[in-house]
Amino acid sequence: MSVETEQETFTLEEILASVKESNRLILWNDDINTFDHVIYCMMHYLQYSESEAERIAWRVHNEGKCAILEGSYTEMEIYRKILKTEGLTVSVE
Repeated sequence: MSVETEQETFTLEEILASVKESNRLILWNDDINTFDHVIYCMMHYLQYSESEAERIAWRVHNEGKCAILEGSYTEMEIYRKILKTEGLTVSVE
């Protein structure tokens, strides 16, 4: 009897990111999303207060990016995918 299993492959970047103790979710500035949409997403998905979400939106606008969350690679990847579906430009570092 033979059992076939699907082999999962990972890039070196994914492997190194998964062994780091902490990863950051980065929100990038773009010309598409409004301040209101960014603020809504920060409040709705990351439970930031309105004033915290506004500070993040301004920091992204002025500096080009902002670390918005820190944690395990898996957790950051989940939030990255959620925010990406909302049209935000995000990455995990």
